[in-house]
Amino acid sequence: MEFLMTNELSILRWVHILAMVYWLGGEWGVFQTSYNVTNRELSLEERKRHMETAYRIDILARTGIVLLLPLGLHMGKIYGFVPFLVGPGIWWMWLFFSIWLAMTWMAFIKRETAIGIKVTMLEEKLRYPLIATLFIVAFMAFDGNGPIVTGEGSHWYPAKMALYAFALCIGLFLRLVMRRWTTRFQILARGPNAAEETALEREIAQARISAYIYWITISGVCFLGAVKPF
Repeated sequence: MEFLMTNELSILRWVHILAMVYWLGGEWGVFQTSYNVTNRELSLEERKRHMETAYRIDILARTGIVLLLPLGLHMGKIYGFVPFLVGPGIWWMWLFFSIWLAMTWMAFIKRETAIGIKVTMLEEKLRYPLIATLFIVAFMAFDGNGPIVTGEGSHWYPAKMALYAFALCIGLFLRLVMRRWTTRFQILARGPNAAEETALEREIAQARISAYIYWITISGVCFLGAVKPF
């Protein structure tokens, strides 16, 4: 326990780096797999196997996304940026994000089932107020107000928070595309359907454009956390 207390910040940084790696690397894996998901020259079963691979890669990215926020808030508490987490607040914060992470894994394990779809929809609805809160708190911090306490030389922290919130917005769209894969493949399993194939290709093409913006955003989050430029 003494070791954990002494090296608390270093351990949090280490886990934070791992979460970032899985987030960025996982999204690249899903991006590459999507080419085979839409490849009409492959059999439907082969394409479904690639879709399953994409889901298995994506859960690591989703885990990284969920963990990054509590890790960042915990480190922010140590830096003195998030004073409301001092004391029992830190435990309530981790409890909340532990429930969120459990929902994420439940949605993955029970995917393509009624309960899995319900958990997925609930988990997505949770993100909307969270994203709004992150944006509001970040911009309040720039103005010197709100629960995040930063000043000259530490505005990188709310900037990183706002950029993370923007990444969550893109992530919601990408999750919508992946959720539609299941529905479209259920229809394609009944027989050839040119309209569904076209819709699948169109949505994934849109998702690929969003993915490029996503990677730039993730890189920006990394840059702000590592360089702390302003």
